Amino acid sequence: MRFVALALVLFGLTTTAARADEGLWTFDAFPAATVERDLGVRLDQSWLNHLRAGSVRLTTGCSGAVVSGRALVVTNQHCILACAQSLSDDSHNRLESGYGVGVAEPPRACPGLQAEVLVGITDITGAVFRASAGKQGDDYVVARETVLAQAEHDACRNDRRYRCQVISFFGGGQFKVYKYRRYADVRLVFAPEFPIAFFGGDPENFTFPRYDLDVAVLRLYERGAPAVLRDWLRWSPRPPITGEAVFVSGSPGSTQRALTVSQLEILKDIANPAFQTFNSSLRDRLRAYAAQGDTQRRRAADRLFDAENALKVIRGQTATLEDPAFMAARRSEEAALRAALTADQKLAAEVGDPWSDLAALRTAYANQYPVWRQLENSAGAGSRLFWYARTLVRGSIERPRPSPERLPEFSDARLALVEKALLDAQPIDPGLETLYLDQWLTDTRRALGPTDPAGAAFFGRDDPADLARRLVSGSRLADPAMRVALWRGGRAAILASDDPLIAFVLRTDALSRAARQVWENEVLGPTEAAAERIARVRFAVHGSGVYPDATFSPRVSFGRVQGWRDTRGEVGPLTTLGGLFAHATDRPPLRLPDRWIAARDQLDPGAVLNFVTSNDIVGGNSGSPVVDSAGEMVGAAFDGNQASIAGDFVYDGRVNRTVVVSTAAIGEALGKVYGRSDLVKELLGR
Repeated sequence: MRFVALALVLFGLTTTAARADEGLWTFDAFPAATVERDLGVRLDQSWLNHLRAGSVRLTTGCSGAVVSGRALVVTNQHCILACAQSLSDDSHNRLESGYGVGVAEPPRACPGLQAEVLVGITDITGAVFRASAGKQGDDYVVARETVLAQAEHDACRNDRRYRCQVISFFGGGQFKVYKYRRYADVRLVFAPEFPIAFFGGDPENFTFPRYDLDVAVLRLYERGAPAVLRDWLRWSPRPPITGEAVFVSGSPGSTQRALTVSQLEILKDIANPAFQTFNSSLRDRLRAYAAQGDTQRRRAADRLFDAENALKVIRGQTATLEDPAFMAARRSEEAALRAALTADQKLAAEVGDPWSDLAALRTAYANQYPVWRQLENSAGAGSRLFWYARTLVRGSIERPRPSPERLPEFSDARLALVEKALLDAQPIDPGLETLYLDQWLTDTRRALGPTDPAGAAFFGRDDPADLARRLVSGSRLADPAMRVALWRGGRAAILASDDPLIAFVLRTDALSRAARQVWENEVLGPTEAAAERIARVRFAVHGSGVYPDATFSPRVSFGRVQGWRDTRGEVGPLTTLGGLFAHATDRPPLRLPDRWIAARDQLDPGAVLNFVTSNDIVGGNSGSPVVDSAGEMVGAAFDGNQASIAGDFVYDGRVNRTVVVSTAAIGEALGKVYGRSDLVKELLGR
């Protein structure tokens, strides 16, 4: 499955000191003493550096592991669905049949995909605080964005081998530049059939026992040849051992464990219902589209997978937010923190009452969120053509400006990734593009209301469905050569274009940017300013025994191979290949691919297929390497159990579990099911 990271206003700090096995720890603040005390494992900085160097962040919102000196990367199959989709046609459905199965096909580039390895961290907190001191609203946001863009530029110096990104930690209480070695040429080497990678389908998503081979193999290239790397994670072919210490290294997307009670209520009452309504409608539309034929079913598969997964996540989050015990605990924690502040008169005078300031933002949030969401944050509803048009139009304005003065997404440090996503050749399905734009325009008309003057600019007299069809059918932006010409031609080429989507964005983008500015002035800026003050209180109360909320930046978690107890009784930590065949039926989603049925007698039925651990992970950790105390890879994380959905807000080590596909099963399948002894040899270093 794929965890979904929701777009939220801020990333914060855990509300209490971390409990056993809890924590999304940064590499420069890992609690080695706690690990030694609780797990009996002594880890030094060289161990952490090696793990960091062998961990990969993928721009699909996933993680991965470098597992050979020739830059072989292991991740999850669900993390490369878009790549498999782009390499498919009506004769070769790479989602259903897999890639590189039974034969070593030539590695093929994944359009738009970039891999990144963290190589350095620099703290710039002091510079950020000095730049924004005494400022409010738009001035506060602009001051911070300017210093952040300059810091990114200074760290990378326009060296396109690297990507530099400023990341805010502790609700704005800390800022660091993360420098990544970027690999823009990422090629698919192997992926199994979707029916075995997502065995059990949506009904078994977020459950355990599981029987999934959710794995894919990529390779990183430089100048047309496999990259040569000094650091990678050694592959362990052994099965996991119940009770052993394990560590997960990846880039979790986002958590909301530090949101105040008022922010949680806003999330429950405003943001999540909107997200659920959108995904419900999109899922229904995609199902109807997929029912039109085999081609439509193939092309809609990855987005339908995302929509269904998102709905399950939102339902789980809503259940947590509506749980009286959870909210009572958060109120109690918040009251204790506020009481600690009251006892420190000097700090109280400096900080004021940021909790009340955040609560007072509810009205502004309720008023601006629908407009900001529709016109800016979620504009296009996933339409690639619309994203191309907006990026071209905005790029023609932003790129001539000095980097610190641009919109953050067009800063020098981020421009290479924007160009890759914009200019890489990708297949475009006009039917899906029309569906996405119709969905977005229909929702936008509803959000604006009948009297909003913005409606005239967006729709004129057009019906959303008719407008969507006209924009897609008339656009030539599916042609990479057209996008290259417009990108290189700059503002003059954009203004001279007769493409209807370019014209639509030119007509409406001032309204979208205005919605963004109002959001930043009235919601984002005040929220970040209040969160920064709360972070100061938490630092004062809890000291260094805390970890920051997830920000899709590299983290390490620690835990054990361990089952749990729930209403069913004891849930064991392991499943086997023999259990897979016993669980299978002759109907989807429990029907095995023919290749697996044919190989049954060759496989070791006792080989561990999936296992669970007590590691703390969330969305973005999909594909993360799971390593033992020696730093050897024993599995790849791909899911969580039902209790893990609440992990966005709180970690409960009694029941929260990470679901992992074992390296033992991956090697068994590659060699005996898929005939890829070449990959097995490379994984084992032979």
